[in-house]
Amino acid sequence: MGGKAGNSENTRSGKRFEGTLFGRRKSRPLRKLQAEIHARLLPRLVIDIENAAPDELGDLFPGLKKAFCLEIGFGGGEYLAQRAISDPETGFIGCEPFINGMAKFLAKIDAEAISNIRVFDRDAGLLLSWLPDQSLTQVDLLYPDPWPKKRHLKRRFVNKENLEQIHRVLNKNGEFRFASDIDDYVQWTLDNVASHGGFSWEADLTDKKHVPWNGWFSTRYEKKAIREGRKPAYLVFRRK
Repeated sequence: MGGKAGNSENTRSGKRFEGTLFGRRKSRPLRKLQAEIHARLLPRLVIDIENAAPDELGDLFPGLKKAFCLEIGFGGGEYLAQRAISDPETGFIGCEPFINGMAKFLAKIDAEAISNIRVFDRDAGLLLSWLPDQSLTQVDLLYPDPWPKKRHLKRRFVNKENLEQIHRVLNKNGEFRFASDIDDYVQWTLDNVASHGGFSWEADLTDKKHVPWNGWFSTRYEKKAIREGRKPAYLVFRRK
């Protein structure tokens, strides 16, 4: 989770171009076993947005009708895998364009025989635009790339357009959950969500924003942040 990737941007002429908000698609070559699992599982689990979206997301998860959640930019997928294992009646969608992260996650799915996950390996904005209205219970954005340089701020995933799409796909009282160890991005998110107006902040007291939500699984990104002296924030916004 917190893959520092998996984002989108709306650019000139109102058209959406992939790869404008996330960085590398791939780093080192995949190991032989990773490549084999990636080639075998990705075609089976990937969501094809070239087809029309189903009326019900349960069509993507045969037998599951309870709830459906999305994680944007899952990194190596450890958080998402733990959530799927702990809640087998919920359908989970993970978005990650970084090939090495996707390969690592697919290997985990294979090893643990996790059946309630689908994936998307392209721009998360494309997936959000495709998803049906009010189809998700939660959308998680965990430790996203902060794009700290001023000239790169427009690349941050939290922006007016993406918040509007998140608001659209969440069902009534659905949650948008955000975690980061970068104070500036935390404040940026609070400001942008407040400006949107379609969400209520579940913990409006400053001290509570540093308390993880129920069901949180600690990750390597969180541990690194704490080890380096940064205090993570965990924000939960409920759709009005």
